[in-house]
Amino acid sequence: MNGSFRLSMTWLHNWGGLITFLLLFCVYLTGTTAYARHEITRWMQPERVEATASPNAAAAAVATLSREAPQARRWLILLPDERETATQVYVYNPPGVQPGFRRMALEPADGRPVQARATFGGDFLYYFHFDLRLPGVAGRYLVGAAAVVLLVALITGFVIHRRVFWDFFTPSPTRSRPRAWMDMHNGLGIIALPYHALITLTGLVPLMLLYLPWGLQAAYGNRQADFAAAVYGEPPARAAAGQPAPLVPLPPLLDETARRWGGGLAGRIVIDNPGDAAATILIKRTDADRVVITPEAVLFDGTSGAVLRVCNGEGAAAATRAGAYGLHMMRFADTPLRLAMILCGLAGTAMIGTGQVYWVLKRRKREGVSRGLRLADGANLAVMVGLPIAIAAYFWANRLLPAGLAGRDMMEVAAFFAAWLLAALHPALRGVRRAWGEQLAAAAFLWAALPLLNALTSKAHLGVTLAHGHWGVAGIDLTALAAGALFASLIRVRRRTAMVPVTA
Repeated sequence: MNGSFRLSMTWLHNWGGLITFLLLFCVYLTGTTAYARHEITRWMQPERVEATASPNAAAAAVATLSREAPQARRWLILLPDERETATQVYVYNPPGVQPGFRRMALEPADGRPVQARATFGGDFLYYFHFDLRLPGVAGRYLVGAAAVVLLVALITGFVIHRRVFWDFFTPSPTRSRPRAWMDMHNGLGIIALPYHALITLTGLVPLMLLYLPWGLQAAYGNRQADFAAAVYGEPPARAAAGQPAPLVPLPPLLDETARRWGGGLAGRIVIDNPGDAAATILIKRTDADRVVITPEAVLFDGTSGAVLRVCNGEGAAAATRAGAYGLHMMRFADTPLRLAMILCGLAGTAMIGTGQVYWVLKRRKREGVSRGLRLADGANLAVMVGLPIAIAAYFWANRLLPAGLAGRDMMEVAAFFAAWLLAALHPALRGVRRAWGEQLAAAAFLWAALPLLNALTSKAHLGVTLAHGHWGVAGIDLTALAAGALFASLIRVRRRTAMVPVTA
């Protein structure tokens, strides 16, 4: 029974990991970049590398919106902080007014539109890691299913690797190549195991209502507005009165919320019916100053400033969700903790990759070269090297496309997918053995040369960012150099140990 159970767990671990490998590697790698989401955006807008936040951001944004979108039914203002240095505003117009939705980035100090190249920046990689940029919610379902499989793989991995802790502390240089890759796979899993389990489990929380909507339907039915008020601290908007009335100044309201939150800062402001006698102003606390991000918000009358409603995120269910969500997003993390999370994320990415390499090596040794094994090895290449090449191409396009070119943000995304498609087709054109070496060399060049390209095309290169203490932006260039060195070393590893076992 014991042996049969272990064999069943081995089968589940191997095939579950194999089927979802392509997806999990992509999710882990792009999800790791989310810890530097704002820094990536700042790097991709070198015109604003010196920009800073301002305590006047809210008032400046309202003044701009009053001029640019006085007819809107809702203004949403995301306030800047030390990492996100632009005020992001969203305008929702009434039915029949086009466009129905607008997004603008404003300078915090005076509310002027940001004068910088158009780019999706770090947001593109952040959204990719949970929706794969697929239409509708298909990508979110796929990522959720992969997360469940990864949880199963973590559990079954302990069952089948009974001596994993012993082997981890007793490495042997004489072991076979397949066993060496398995040791790396196991070691990377053990080193950051708490992180792997935490980030996978909590990753299901933000989209839990998409996967399991029945509890919400049973508790609230069609009363979605009541749910949003209870869980997210967003009460339904009042109907417009149709009578013009000026908005109350925001600074006193921000002072009031800071007093209620013990010095906590506002993160977003929602203004419904601006310029109307029925206007309301909802101020929500930022997520960046606490671990458990329960929805704390204060709703004010937009014309008198009177407090209409206070939300403090009461309830065990709301606190549980907020705690899990906060741990997954890690918005509270300072620089050292974010660096640690990035290293853990890279360890998880490498754990998935080394496991797949071991799978190919083991079957080649057992079964010899086959068409299916060539296909699996080509898939390894397309994902483990092709995706980093695509991300590098995304950064290169940001520097090579003219700054004022219309639609350049979408062209950057097109460069990402075009490079990835080329990397996926490359093994079929050149053969898997040659393609491994050529793609590793391409990845090493693209990443190592990125700081040089940055220095030639912008004034936000390492000589500037390091001298002015912009460590987050400088970290992108330094990471690129490290990535280039990594891929160059993998070329040597491949040549010395025949890392790619399948011949074309």
